[in-house]
Amino acid sequence: MSEKSDNRVRLDKWLWAARFYKTRAIAKEAIEGGKVHCAGERCKPSKEPKVGEKLTLRTGFDERTVVVRALSAVRRGAPEAQTLYEETPESVQQREKAAAMRKAGALGVQTEGRPTKKQRRQLYYLRGGTGEWHDDEG
Repeated sequence: MSEKSDNRVRLDKWLWAARFYKTRAIAKEAIEGGKVHCAGERCKPSKEPKVGEKLTLRTGFDERTVVVRALSAVRRGAPEAQTLYEETPESVQQREKAAAMRKAGALGVQTEGRPTKKQRRQLYYLRGGTGEWHDDEG
């Protein structure tokens, strides 16, 4: 059976084996929800990925572009799972940049709970507010 599964494997099973998703059901939901694209198009869970194909995956805040390097229907340890794919350098760079922006606070205004008067002003001007600032609370 392992010889057959090395030649043909479902996309949802491969994503699970490559450890992108914790369960096969979650992988299937992601594919059906349009979070997985193959060659720029939505695909079905039953699609059979081929070695050399580019997949675009969205997991949480991150979007990855990976190239399929090997096929497997068996979930193994993380070091072995990483041999199934190779992430493109552009994808790594984009993910690191997005993570840095999230860490720094994309708007430049970080609040814990309700914003202060100064932070409300900053948000007002960032959202395109023009003219005089009016504090509604009095």
